[in-house]
Amino acid sequence: MSSDGGPLVAGRYRITGRLGRGGTGTVWRAEDRLLGRQVAVKELHAEGDRERALREARTVAQIRHPHVIVLYDVVEEDGRPWIVMELVDGRSLADVLAQDGPVAPREAARIGAAVTGALRAAHAAGVLHRDIKPGNVLIERGTGRVVLTDFGIARVDGATTLTGSGDFVGSPEYTAPERMSGQSAGPASDLWSLGVLLCAAVLGRSPFRRDSLGEVLHAVVFEEIRPPERTGPLLPVVEALLQREPERRPDAETTEARLRAYAESGEPPAAQPQDAVPQTGRRRRRALLPVAAVSVALLAAAGVAAATLLPQERTGAQGAAPRSAPPASSAGTPRAVPGDPAASTAPAGSVPAVPPAGFHQVADPAGFSLAVPDGFHRSDEPPRVYYYSAGKEFRLGIRTQTPGAQGPEAVMRAQDAAGPAAYSGYRDGFVTPTTQDGHPAALWEFTWDGFSAGEPRRTFDLCWEQGGRLYDVWVSSPLHRAEQGRAYFDAARASFRPGAP
Repeated sequence: MSSDGGPLVAGRYRITGRLGRGGTGTVWRAEDRLLGRQVAVKELHAEGDRERALREARTVAQIRHPHVIVLYDVVEEDGRPWIVMELVDGRSLADVLAQDGPVAPREAARIGAAVTGALRAAHAAGVLHRDIKPGNVLIERGTGRVVLTDFGIARVDGATTLTGSGDFVGSPEYTAPERMSGQSAGPASDLWSLGVLLCAAVLGRSPFRRDSLGEVLHAVVFEEIRPPERTGPLLPVVEALLQREPERRPDAETTEARLRAYAESGEPPAAQPQDAVPQTGRRRRRALLPVAAVSVALLAAAGVAAATLLPQERTGAQGAAPRSAPPASSAGTPRAVPGDPAASTAPAGSVPAVPPAGFHQVADPAGFSLAVPDGFHRSDEPPRVYYYSAGKEFRLGIRTQTPGAQGPEAVMRAQDAAGPAAYSGYRDGFVTPTTQDGHPAALWEFTWDGFSAGEPRRTFDLCWEQGGRLYDVWVSSPLHRAEQGRAYFDAARASFRPGAP
């Protein structure tokens, strides 16, 4: 390589910066000196690079679709293969979630429709992607174009793969249960991963994230599947895609049509007859291999990738969400997942008296009790009560009043409609009907530009009637810490009791 102005690959591509690094290689920004255009070049650095590069190139070359990355060339430099492809000026969905927080359901539908279209083209060419995840979905700056990339572990019908029989490749949190269980995979496996991707887009992370690879495996293959209600209008589509039996999942064409219709019209997808098929009975019989056997195969094949599944340490109340709950029992009791509102809908008698670590139960003079993060201080601001973190970065609010003629959902929808006038920069707002301790409730979520400092914030607000009172509980947090704010909200919601504890 030449060092004049940056390394020169194959005498043509001048490296100008690094874009990112993945499990199979490093992606660089480069200038094509022959054609005078900006490109991305992927430097592969694992064993079997040449064969892998050629296979990835041949795979992508078979697919023609506006939402699939365009491949230009495969070259060698110092005996190492490089894949040259179009440069998408933007961020991955993983970066968007990490930097900006979850996206609104309608935006998730737009992204999902584009990815599904790319999958439909790939499947028509006999290609399975096998690694659908936020890190492999790019969103172009300015245009919003969605691009599916990284076909490095894709499988082509009739082709020999680089991995031996029974080896595991992919990202376990996004991998279909039939692949986890060692069964054959088809297009439906990519669609399962799409369902997880949609959840991750609106939740901020995969609903199957756990503290260890073995727990991820157990969640995907055995635990009861409860899509987070934060998916809101997308819930019928997500439930259909996350059927454990591949034959019960809708095809790519149907899924793309439903997502695109919602993204373009704003009319939520209606539930289809197959969406409501129960998963009981046959659910566990699909997992043909014992958990221990599959765990061994996964751990051996995943290698260092397992480390990426471990969440960052989160302790204490001065900026930390509680860790996930213990694994499900052998009887199959579902496990609560931090940030999953479905974990907060248990009846009152099922909630332990002891609050989560980092919280304490308070009996508020206003006539209710709830779990409050350690270090928060109370402020009585009639008709509301607040609990603030230091510096008021996180704000937990509670309001009680006499119910009016409208129910909770109507109240929240009216608030949503008035959002642009009440909140500067109001956006990404939506209302989801739900329940609280068995009572009808409505969950309202939105993003806005914040207070005088102008830092964007995310708000989670639950309204319901109970015992002749209308309750409103909400948490507001900086947008970049929305997942932690959601954890505080879930703890308050799960522990809230009218009257003294």
